[in-house]
Amino acid sequence: MVQSLNTKIDLAIKGTAFMGILNYGNIMIGDRAFEFYDLRDNRKYIQIPWQEIHYVMASVMLGGRWIPRYSIQTKSGAIFTFSSKDPKKVLRTIRLYIEGDKMVRSLGFWDRVKRRFGFKDNQ
Repeated sequence: MVQSLNTKIDLAIKGTAFMGILNYGNIMIGDRAFEFYDLRDNRKYIQIPWQEIHYVMASVMLGGRWIPRYSIQTKSGAIFTFSSKDPKKVLRTIRLYIEGDKMVRSLGFWDRVKRRFGFKDNQ
């Protein structure tokens, strides 16, 4: 059995981890870490302490009304992608432990195309 890193849980919500295939489970956000536990297999879990998180990236669509997924990039360069029933609630809870400058919006489709072909914004 896996031991949780957290001593206090602020939010527990059902979620999905995108680790090659979809893994359904529970996301727990607490005082020490972001944790994901698979529902079917106890050996599949992700525990990311707050001090190891480099960025939290959110995929924002429809002007901020819909967030289909969010990713956590660690200081070692690993990227973990998740989705949940209420992503805004999850991101607000993460913001209690992560500074605002480490929470970023991921690039949209057209932003990636512009960057790929070297177009610059007129701003």
